[in-house]
Amino acid sequence: MADQDPLIIFTPSGKRGRVPEGTPVLDAARRLGVDLDSVCGGRGKCSKCQVAPGYGEFAKHGVTVARDALSAWNEVEARYDRIRGLSDGRRLGCQARVMKDVVIDVPPESQVHKQVVRKRAELRDIVLSSPLSLAYVEVAAPDMHHPSSDLDRLLDALKAQVGLERLGIDRHLLPALQPTLRKGKWAVTAAIHDDGDPRVVALWPDFFEGPLHGVAVDLGSTTIAGHLVNLVTGEVLASSGVMNPQIRYGEDLMSRVSYSMMNPGGAADMTRVVREGVDRLIGELVAEAGIGAETLLDATFVMNPVMHHLFLGLDPYELGQAPFALALSTAQRMMASELGLTIAPGTRAYVLPLIAGHVGADAAAVALSEAPHRSDDLVLVVDVGTNAEILLGDKTGVLACSSPTGPAFEGAQISAGQRAAPGAIERVEIDPVTKEPRFKVIGCDLWSTEDGFRTAVAASGITGICGSGIIEVVAEMRMAGIVDPGGLIGAPEATGTPRCIPEGRTYSYLLWEDGDRRITVSNGDIRAIQMAKAALYAGARLLMDKRGVDRVDRVVLAGAFGAHISPKHAMVLGMIPDCPLDRVTSAGNAAGTGARIALLNREARGEVEALVRRIEKIETAVEPRFQEHFVAATAMPNAADPFPILRSVVDLPEVDFNTGGSGDGGRRRRRRG
Repeated sequence: MADQDPLIIFTPSGKRGRVPEGTPVLDAARRLGVDLDSVCGGRGKCSKCQVAPGYGEFAKHGVTVARDALSAWNEVEARYDRIRGLSDGRRLGCQARVMKDVVIDVPPESQVHKQVVRKRAELRDIVLSSPLSLAYVEVAAPDMHHPSSDLDRLLDALKAQVGLERLGIDRHLLPALQPTLRKGKWAVTAAIHDDGDPRVVALWPDFFEGPLHGVAVDLGSTTIAGHLVNLVTGEVLASSGVMNPQIRYGEDLMSRVSYSMMNPGGAADMTRVVREGVDRLIGELVAEAGIGAETLLDATFVMNPVMHHLFLGLDPYELGQAPFALALSTAQRMMASELGLTIAPGTRAYVLPLIAGHVGADAAAVALSEAPHRSDDLVLVVDVGTNAEILLGDKTGVLACSSPTGPAFEGAQISAGQRAAPGAIERVEIDPVTKEPRFKVIGCDLWSTEDGFRTAVAASGITGICGSGIIEVVAEMRMAGIVDPGGLIGAPEATGTPRCIPEGRTYSYLLWEDGDRRITVSNGDIRAIQMAKAALYAGARLLMDKRGVDRVDRVVLAGAFGAHISPKHAMVLGMIPDCPLDRVTSAGNAAGTGARIALLNREARGEVEALVRRIEKIETAVEPRFQEHFVAATAMPNAADPFPILRSVVDLPEVDFNTGGSGDGGRRRRRRG
């Protein structure tokens, strides 16, 4: 029977389905609409279809993957491995066959439509005060009448020149110390890293003018973004991002914690793959910038608490249960090599401090970047992501919490959802009278109704809806009277458009159709967005309760996703509190900006460490009113808060598609069971 066929789940797309036993992974991907490349027609020659199967218990997906879930390694794969080499754990999708339930990760290089990692470096004036500096010194030659070691004379010369009373040197420099001094004819240039413990971290013979470089990394649960900068000028020389390879173990953080709890060695596996991902990203940045890796001598890292523990090799077990105890929260200073990173031998790593059990170093970096503690007005800063982190404050004090929004804002859990990539719908407008839509896709500036659109998108096609697109289409449906406040899509006769088509016992809205291909928005999609936005709003509202206010003066949307959200559409959904639309701004990748500030200014490191100690942490999981706010926030925009400012500028039709007439779309869903 078909329902007994093996279940295959693809990450990061989240697409799943049952396929007959023995189906090649590549065929399963094509059947389910998964973006998996292949050039050679499945002959095992091009390697474009490489995939990474995951094994063990995946509570998030409700499956346990056995080691024999795929067919055994065959001669085609063995031949390819002999000739070109396959990375550990990789299989060729055209050769590996599905035998049992399996979770398959499609790495970025195997995807036809490469993801657009939207975490660019924001323009920002930063006071330059790097922990790294160069010092050129002439060292006294050896003298039999005044015996001293080459190292002692070098350190004495450096101390006198830079005014340091104490100065150490990295042990990795000692084997080449004497050849370097003699090659430079007793003149050398030293790189000194001073972040409280001054040490020589690199040496060049004679005069070396630099510059030195550093990298700031924002290690998110979904994406890893990095910015390589010139430490002398502060200029960003290269920015790039990769998907976090941990996604195969679960899209949200608690799924990864669960995986580590249920699978022996699971935490170590996730530590290994994320370090490999960061190392690969830094290598790409070095290549893109065209610099020598030996000049990349400092690195800063920001991340949420679960990613923090896994990156540092700490078991996140305690973060999966109350009271969500951190193994450690203070800033960490270490060698980059201790994190498995193959940069220069002397490269230092600085990991920003954590705020609380689920409010991480990324939130600390946002606080450093946006400085709510210096604001005269009351500002709400929301770092929108798989796990939203929220700050509320002004000069009198700052509150912080996190809220588990889940991956829906990233396009996951959405029927036509996908990551941001060329061909993904990212902007949507619906005419409130005709109910007809128009949209834009990533990689094309034309609206779908404009001449030349079809030609312009012919290469990428129209592939799905990314996070910003799903936000806009649901909000537009609400403003057009296609969906009611409770989240129910109306029938064609109720909404006045044949685009509302039956789907089971509910309706879907047809956004695009071309032959037998179509993209729709289902009631399930809207429910996923309702749950995500309700968690976000409830967290913000809880902080407002603690502060004793009903309004905020301004809202700042941070994060790669936050940078692409329309303030109007976010407020129509009720993602953020009621506020004048011109007082809702985007800070872009504020966490990445905070990481760059800490990289370029050593005084900022002390500032953020002091700031974290002053921030009041609120744990949403133990706050009774969080659930109350969450339930009210499932309505669009909200069942309890009136949103008068929004309603003064946006028409929100008071439609009700509940057959019981109560206006409670959620109740109708519960009656259906």
